Amino acid sequence: MTLDDLRVFVAVCAAGNLSAVARDLSCSQSAVSQHVKRLERETGLVLLERRPRGVLPTRAGRILHRAATEGIAGIDAALRHLDDLRRGVGGTVRIATGATTVRHFMAAGVAAFRARHPEAALQFETAGSSRRCLETVRAHTADLAWVTIGPPLEGVEQRAACELPWTLAVHVDDPLARRDSIRLDDLAGIRHIELPAHSTSRVHLETHLERHGVRLTSTTSVADWDTALLLAELGLGHAIVPALPGWGGGRGEVRLIPIADLPPLTAGWAARSWDALSPLAIEFADTVLAHLRT
Repeated sequence: MTLDDLRVFVAVCAAGNLSAVARDLSCSQSAVSQHVKRLERETGLVLLERRPRGVLPTRAGRILHRAATEGIAGIDAALRHLDDLRRGVGGTVRIATGATTVRHFMAAGVAAFRARHPEAALQFETAGSSRRCLETVRAHTADLAWVTIGPPLEGVEQRAACELPWTLAVHVDDPLARRDSIRLDDLAGIRHIELPAHSTSRVHLETHLERHGVRLTSTTSVADWDTALLLAELGLGHAIVPALPGWGGGRGEVRLIPIADLPPLTAGWAARSWDALSPLAIEFADTVLAHLRT
């Protein structure tokens, strides 16, 4: 049983597919299978249940997966600390973010943290969505992730930090721009600029609109909130976006109008285990929150 065997096994459990892991590791599916078979020989137990569309860990597999995941995380953390010592830096914090997270939520906090810890290494990875950020944390490739708080995910702790009311972004010449607030019924006729499919924010939005019988019509989709706001500013449609820090009540040719009766989004930090974070990572997270709240 080797560390590589365990790493491959953890990856297979996460992906649920041998061929997907083989592609990620640039090796053959047979090579991936050999790692798993070696573990099964040494434990004397079947660890994976083969199914038509992939694999699932058996009861024994789940036990080994949990232990291997925690063990690998500890080894990887130790290796990072040793690398920091070798390079003479003050530690590393790895942060997974969405496309616009740093600009809207972290700018002041990052600057303050850097001023206090000029030798610390900050590694930002743009994961593109909250779901991918959570998966990055669960896979041990990030210490922290800033996410839209959503349903619980096994192996990840989410901590709410702030609420983001929804607004309707419209061009200043749009008839709706004269409104002080927007009712949910008013949204049925907008030219909606929709958020990415299956994103946490879009699921949140559509869930609540459906409860009120509101269905949106869209011919335009975007990958992030900033692009949605830009298209609304250009008069290409209406964007339903959260009131992000720094946006204010208006931006040039666009107005942000509060939407009544739509529950706000909640954003915050995610980590595999808050208690297992390094003191440096905890200080980074706290610094971002302190500056965000001010």
